[in-house]
Formats: sequence, structure tokens, C-alpha cells
Amino acid sequence: MKCTLGLFYVISAVGMAQAPASRYDAAKPMTVPAPAAKPGGPVEFTVSGAKQWTDTGLDVEAGETLRFTATGSLSWNGRAVPPDGTARTWMDMIKAFPVTDGKRGALVGRVGSNETNRAFLIGPQAERRVVVKGRLFLGINHAATDGAGGSFAVKLERIAADPTKQRISLPLVKLTDEQLNSIPIRVGDKEGTPGDRVNFVIVGSEVQVVAALNAGDWVTVDRTIKETILRGALASFSKQAYVTIPMSELYLFQRPQDYGWAHADPLKVVAARHHFRIWKAPFTLGGRTVWAGAGTHDVGFDKDERNGQLTHKIDPETDKERDFIGQSLADTGQVAERQYMTVKTPLLKAKTAHGQEFFSDGRTLVIYMQNDDLDATEVFSDTFCSVLAQNNPDTGAWGGCKDWIDQPGKTDVKLAPVTKEYRVLVVPGFMSSCFAESPAFDEGIQALRKQYGMTAELLQVANDAAEVNAKVIAKYIEDSWKTDQRKWIVVGYSKGTPDIQEALARERLGDKVAAFVSVAGASGGSPMADAMPGQADRWIQQFKFKTCKGDMSTGFKSLAKAARQAFLASFPNPFVPTYSVVAASAKGNTSKALQQTWMLMNAFDPIHDGQLTRQDAIIPGSKYLGVVKGDHFAVALPFDKSPDSTIRNNMDKTRYPRATLLETVVRIVQAELAKTEVVQK
Repeated sequence: MKCTLGLFYVISAVGMAQAPASRYDAAKPMTVPAPAAKPGGPVEFTVSGAKQWTDTGLDVEAGETLRFTATGSLSWNGRAVPPDGTARTWMDMIKAFPVTDGKRGALVGRVGSNETNRAFLIGPQAERRVVVKGRLFLGINHAATDGAGGSFAVKLERIAADPTKQRISLPLVKLTDEQLNSIPIRVGDKEGTPGDRVNFVIVGSEVQVVAALNAGDWVTVDRTIKETILRGALASFSKQAYVTIPMSELYLFQRPQDYGWAHADPLKVVAARHHFRIWKAPFTLGGRTVWAGAGTHDVGFDKDERNGQLTHKIDPETDKERDFIGQSLADTGQVAERQYMTVKTPLLKAKTAHGQEFFSDGRTLVIYMQNDDLDATEVFSDTFCSVLAQNNPDTGAWGGCKDWIDQPGKTDVKLAPVTKEYRVLVVPGFMSSCFAESPAFDEGIQALRKQYGMTAELLQVANDAAEVNAKVIAKYIEDSWKTDQRKWIVVGYSKGTPDIQEALARERLGDKVAAFVSVAGASGGSPMADAMPGQADRWIQQFKFKTCKGDMSTGFKSLAKAARQAFLASFPNPFVPTYSVVAASAKGNTSKALQQTWMLMNAFDPIHDGQLTRQDAIIPGSKYLGVVKGDHFAVALPFDKSPDSTIRNNMDKTRYPRATLLETVVRIVQAELAKTEVVQK
């Protein structure tokens, strides 16, 4: 196994000298007695800044929700530090903090004491659903060797799991011995030299696997040095800046890895990181993707026997890394089952491609991701293709649906009638008021009105912060309820998604909103909001928009990754039935206006729309509908029909069957709501 080195030697070497043995080894928790409290009542703790972790003495259960409220302050270098922390210094960026991207001194928590248990940000207020039962720890976001004066007072409310909102588990199709033996035992380099052992298999969709790994604190590794430089330039010094140094390409199934993943503390990289490569297998299990993986743990440096160059030294006991990967995924609560299998001719001892010896017990760990009802890609594909072929609400020639969605489906599905039982409200995104002549989903709104007599509206919001627009959305819905008490199906596009999320969370609209659909929605924020804060101003100047409304600066800030992730930490569960549609474009079908941001986004994730990565566009806990093939503008905004030639020339890849897309999501939601009503009756 060879890794590409060289970019961060100096910084990493500084960190390595201070590195603790493991994430929590040097941070032995301070234990306090479990507070006396009535069952289900609030519990209070004092969390001292003198230690990194405090053991609450409470064991929490999977499925319950923990609601935290924190007050007080710490004292650090003569400054008062509130529960949400203070800005990190440059030297802090190379220290091992429990929440690597969080502020210094922020209140954090974790469930469990294993190295694989991921810490999470609490701050002054947070809500967290427990995914795996364990002991609750509260802590301070600083290095294990740091300390601060003062303390936080933390109130905890425990909310029992709602059995009506549990995922529906579907039967697992298991890997057979024959299928396992069809997977090569080892990966190899480009010249065919045998390397690492294939020591684990994951069964689950790409979206599932990526989401679980992200939740487990793994990050995708850059594919090239160029991507490392781009990604590092766009991000502050953080764990990702260190961990994502590229891996060399290794081969399985006659092709290089589909993904490389790494997991480490900033102090230990480059010298030490957990990492692995995975490849899609040429077969599936019950329609689910099978991933073959090879994982090793870098523990230092060594000489490559093939060329004498410097490379990583691995822990020769590779079974430890296999088990670490499995436990890390299990701790996310997204694994249904783990089992060990042994190939017909197990590999017990060998050398890597660059000459290091390794050992194994020969077993392969098979990890089955949850098989639940949150994957609705098949029904989305079939409905989209059938609507396009049978109804064609966009009119004109569109060809096959393979040009417009990632997974083409059937075209002959019987389409049920579209009812008037629900109303449709579209909330567009950032700068939508600037595009007054190109309203989002305009073709779809008109088609729903004309073809089915539905009440379908567009609510144009200003370029304000998400919480400000949330009040506008709530007022619109509340006012409309006075004359028409049919519930709304709300559709959020781009920043419209977090605006709606804020409205549902803070304005309590669940009794008036039947369902929420996000299309290319910025639920998780966008790296572009952090990296290119002036992009909106440049577009305004370039296209001479005259109708822009709101506070552009605060509106853009509410799209920042930190802002959206903080919201998701406080409100982790959807308030109504929720669905996510992702947009993704290749460079060739991305408009000129998005070419620069497309290239930058490609350094973060190969599946993106020029503004958002796939994972940032998926609302946690939502039903995943699938990927539509278009850039961020194309899937919602009719720029191809703009009377302004400058806009048409720069937004030159925006032809898309948007009416088909809107009708598809409305049909799916109506069908699911009808099923729910039948069950309730």
C-alpha cells in the first residue's frame, strides 16, 4: 500500500510530537454521580473546563432524543468562553479536539468511550437522537492536555423514542460463500503486484454508505495533489486538511478504487491514519450495492522496496483495522448486522505491494447496512420516466429519461389521478428575487394548475437569513389557512430548503404542512458559501440584476456549512414526511456561470451540481428519491427561456424537464400520504 506524501510534512511533524496514544486515552473522564431526578424529568450537570470529559453516570438508549441547554462560561487566556466556544488560533488547528471543526472551549458530548464513538457539538442548545446505546459523556472542545477555568451548567431532557417514527426494517439478503469467493483476495498496483488483503465487504447503497462513513467521522481522500491544494485553499486548517492527502491508486476488478476514505486526529496525520479503499463489486444483493474493501492502519513511515521512496508503514496486524472499520460504522446506528466469513483459500501472511509483511486470521467482515424504507429511488425513477413518456407536461421533444435522471426506470407505470386534496407551495432559493423573470419551477406550477386544477403557488422570499425567511413562510401559510384548510406540500429549492426547515422547526407548522420535498436543497450548507462569499455580488454585477431584495450578506452566511450543521444538530429529525432529490452535473452539462464553482466543488465530491455536494443536499432522516442530471440552476430555474440574452448565454445548460420533475414529486408524495391515511384509519 503506497500513499502520496509530501504536502503537509512540517505541520504534521509538529503535531506528531504532541499526539496522545489514541483519541481518548489521554482524556480520562472525570466521573460524577448520576444526579437524582424524576424519571423523564430534566437532569442537571456541572461540566468543568479543567478536564476534557465528564462522565454523567447516565446510560442512554438508542432512539431516545437528548435535549441540551447550557449556560455559564469558561475562562481561557483571560477571556470568557461561552458554551458555543471561541475562535481557534492557528496552533489550535493542529491539535486533537474532540469535534475537529468546532470552536475552542465549546460544550460537546459523546455516547460511549470507544475510539470509534464520535463526539458531537452541543453549544448553548442542541437536540440529539441517540443511535447506539451507551454511557453519556459531556466535555470541552479542547486538547486533552489543555485546561480552562470555570464551568458550564447543563440541563438535559430525555425524550423517549416514538415507536410510530421508527424505521421499517426490510429482510436482508445475505452474501453467499460463492459470491465471497468470486471477489479477488488481494488488491494490486497498476503493474499487477499483489498488495493489501480484501478484508471487509459492505452491503448498502452508495448514498447509505457515504452517509454512514461521514457520520462515523471518515472523510473522502483527495484523488490528486491538485485537489488537495484546492480543498486546502478553500477550507480553514481542520482535520480534513490533513486526513485527505491522496492515496495511490490500487486495483480490484481491473479498475482503481471507487473511493478512498480516511479517519484520524489532526495530530497523527501524516504519520498515522486509519484508511481504506472500496470498489463496487460486479454483482448486487437483492438490488443493493456490494462494496469490497481493503483497510490498513498507517502507523509511521517506511521505505518502498520497489523504488526506495518514502511511504507509509502499516500495522502488520491488519485485522485490527478491519474490526475498527466495522465498529466505526456500527457506532453510527446505520448497520443492521455484522458477520465474519472465510474464503475458500484464506490469506494468513503476505507482503504489501511495497514490501511490508502483514498477518491475518483470514476472515472477511461483512457489514450489512440497514435495509429500510428510506430509499425510494426505484419509485422515483419509474414515476419520472412514466410522467415524461405518458404526460410530457413540459411539451416538446425530450428523448428518453436516461438523459435527465441518474437511474432510468419504467415508462409504462400506471399513473394514479392527481388530486386537489393538497396544495403545493414552492419556496425558491438564494437570489430568487433577483431572477424575477425566471421564477423557480414556473412550468411545473402552471402545469399543475392547468392539467389538474391544483392550487400551486410560488412564494418569493428575499435574500435574508434562513430564520428571517422562516417567519415569512410561516405567515404565508398561516394566512392562507384562514380561507383554505387543505394542507400544503412544500417544495424547497436551494436555500428554500433551509428556510423551510427553519419554519417547520421554529414556527411549528406541522398541522398545516403535509409533507416537505427538497430539490437541490442546501440542507447541509455549501462549501461555496464559505469559500466564495463574494460570488453572489459578482453575479449581480455581471447580469445587472435590479430586483434583488433582502440582506445579501446575512442570507449567504446562513448557507455556510457551520450554520446549517449547527441547525441540524439542534433539530436532527424531520417534523413532517420529508423527501430529498439531489442534482448532479458533469462538466459538459454545467452552465458557463457555474464552471468555476463546479471545478472547486469537484475537489470535495465528484457528485455535485456546481454548488452543493450530494450529501449536503440530502436531509437526514428523509426519504431519498434520487439524482437528477442537471446543474444547480437547470433543475429549477427556466433561464433557457429568459428574455435577457446575457443570462441565456451564461446559463447555457439549463434546459431541463422541470414540470416533469415537479409533477413526479407531487405524485409520489400524494401516493405516500394516501397510504399513511389508510394505515391510520
